[in-house]
Amino acid sequence: MAKNKKKIVILGGGFAGVECARQLESDFGDNSEIELVMISEDNFLLFTPMLPQVASGMIETRHIVMPIREICKKTKFYEGRVKNVDPFGKLVTLWGTADKRGISIHYDYLVVALGSETNFFGMADVEKNAYTMKTLNDAVVLRNRAIDMLEQAENETDVILRDSFLTFVVVGGGFAGIETAGELLDLLLDARKHYHTIHKEDIRVIVLEALPMILPGFNEKLAKFSKEKMIERGIDIRLKTAVTSFDGIEVNVKSLDENLKDSVDKNGIDSIRTKTLIWTAGVTPVNTIKRSMLKTDKGKVIVNDFLEVTEFPGVFAIGDCALFMDPQTNRPYAPTAQLAEAQAKIAAYNLKALIKNFEKKKFVYHSKGQMAIIGKRTGIATFLGMNISGFLAWLIWRNVYLSKVALPNKKFRIFLDWVIDILFDRDISRLKLMKRETEKEYKVLDEVDDVW
Repeated sequence: MAKNKKKIVILGGGFAGVECARQLESDFGDNSEIELVMISEDNFLLFTPMLPQVASGMIETRHIVMPIREICKKTKFYEGRVKNVDPFGKLVTLWGTADKRGISIHYDYLVVALGSETNFFGMADVEKNAYTMKTLNDAVVLRNRAIDMLEQAENETDVILRDSFLTFVVVGGGFAGIETAGELLDLLLDARKHYHTIHKEDIRVIVLEALPMILPGFNEKLAKFSKEKMIERGIDIRLKTAVTSFDGIEVNVKSLDENLKDSVDKNGIDSIRTKTLIWTAGVTPVNTIKRSMLKTDKGKVIVNDFLEVTEFPGVFAIGDCALFMDPQTNRPYAPTAQLAEAQAKIAAYNLKALIKNFEKKKFVYHSKGQMAIIGKRTGIATFLGMNISGFLAWLIWRNVYLSKVALPNKKFRIFLDWVIDILFDRDISRLKLMKRETEKEYKVLDEVDDVW
């Protein structure tokens, strides 16, 4: 019996990987002939839609992380970083570190859901000096930075230096950028009352977007409403503007507006003095995918209509790392949690179809709507075919996302955080955490095969 045991290995513990594991658990959780395995760098699922609220101090750090072992109880879990995927030998190799040996894990079926990392488009100085909004550490570090800038500005007498402390630049006008800018302004304005020399008009939050509109892919009317509301609140939104460099003191930007390009403004090149630049302007698949034997395009794994890698039957790719085109726009779908979960459900169904020998389903994406919060109890939403904005959209956002939190105790804690935020001021204590440089790749140590 054990020899015929089939092993399904899922790479990645994000929305796609966890949802796929949950679906497979409901089908095969009690089946002794199927073994479910998940490999992830972190032993938790990070609820990324609420990351900006952690950065602004509204939600407690641990409340948006859910232990994978609690959500996927029937899946064997490995905490580790994937070094290599060998689809010919059906092997996944994990990096060793100073503390643990590298191992190889055999699979019969594979689901690649390794997500993405921040894309700096080759600008090394920006990568070195910018803050990002992808991980829990990013959110904590950014909150510390914002409070530190207020502390420094409070007693600074040099006007130019003081202005650069109080200028925050967010690059990217998508969901992450807009929500981060809104939450950051909320934090700065709430905390400002404790800093007696800093006035509301001293604080500047600037959003830079290369496209001619913010929230691309959103309803145009709602995107326009968001822009107007944010400008009304004091956020400076600059469209058709691209970053060319950032040295930690000054960000150089280039205007992409053809109408402005004349001899006077040097092709629209300008600079903003700031000590804090937050980069949310794009993602790229992880290196593991790029160097694997799986066929890729723009770094993403090429899949067929069933989300399966054509050359390797039984290997599926889902979420941010899979290349799946929107038939209407002929461009890849935007990397969202909603898309990742929809793909996870189809991949799980098709795995079941392969194992039980029935027909697979093609993946067809139907968006359930889009939502974003843009600061102080204001949101925008396309929901059930309706466009909603303002306080009602903000309420819908809260209800929908709270319902998606997988664990009841975390749901309750987030709800309490929101109640506390209404009743009390935000905490302005700065936790002295150092921004530790993470190794891009771990060193190679001896590898041992697990037994199968």
